[in-house]
Amino acid sequence: MKKNGAPRQAGIHRATKETDIRVEWTLDGNGESKIDTGIRFLDHMLELWAKHGFFDLTVQAKGDLDIDEHHTVEDVGIVMGKALHQALGEKAGIKRFGFASAPLDETLAQVTVDLSGRPYLVYNVTLPDRKIKSFDLGLFEDFFQAFVTHGGLNLHVNLMYGRNPHHIMEAIFKALAKALDQATSIDPRVSGVLSTKGSL
Repeated sequence: MKKNGAPRQAGIHRATKETDIRVEWTLDGNGESKIDTGIRFLDHMLELWAKHGFFDLTVQAKGDLDIDEHHTVEDVGIVMGKALHQALGEKAGIKRFGFASAPLDETLAQVTVDLSGRPYLVYNVTLPDRKIKSFDLGLFEDFFQAFVTHGGLNLHVNLMYGRNPHHIMEAIFKALAKALDQATSIDPRVSGVLSTKGSL
């Protein structure tokens, strides 16, 4: 739901010697996405994020993948965080908190979000295998750290149990999408921001 009819969206472009990344994010969307990071598994996770969070999301990234995938994964997290921060604006009327559980076969993941302006990541995820093909799934912790730092949110990611590493990451991203959808949604009962301080 839009606040006062104004679209909640952002477009961020960030270019360094290592990466060139552009993100367009509409919070009140339909789950449509156009993702091309050069890392197919990351693309898959961001497509899930958009679909299950009902976000319209475009991510275009070019990075020094000939060296490794770390710079691209982390820098996409940076730009995603900046886009979330910009799209939320002053955060007037948002629910602020979000929680979701997502199962996938033998796996269950739980994600809790607080759009508090206080960046903090708790990442309780132990992977039975860190690789999907050649991609290091451990890089997602760096992605989430960059996202919370530049998005200004408190994020707790808890893997309750799971065996298949693909299922684990997919459940995490689906739970994150649902938790963010909840936290960013507008509650008509909220006047200003949901904080006794008067700001987030």
